[in-house]
Amino acid sequence: MSAPQADDERGRVVPFRGREPPRRAAPPKEPVEGLEKYSQRDEPDDYRQRMTNNVLALIFCVVLIAAGLWLANTIADLRKKQDCVLSGRRDCADISVPSAGPK
Repeated sequence: MSAPQADDERGRVVPFRGREPPRRAAPPKEPVEGLEKYSQRDEPDDYRQRMTNNVLALIFCVVLIAAGLWLANTIADLRKKQDCVLSGRRDCADISVPSAGPK
């Protein structure tokens, strides 16, 4: 092993720059005017009209969901019938038999 040199004994000093305070820029300009003029209207809020619109929107959503479910069931039923016919079977049609109840 070699003897340590004089520079190694003292170690190495790495100079760091002092921290500079962050530069403060001018506040950014807003791209549009303030939206305060749109936030409030002069006329009072029409609660009844708003609730009517909410009920109509709810009814529309329920009708839309019901139509989607009906369509999905119809497509599934048609697929079953098509699979039955394409497999070569002949008894694929639904046969409705009246109940044999007392007359």
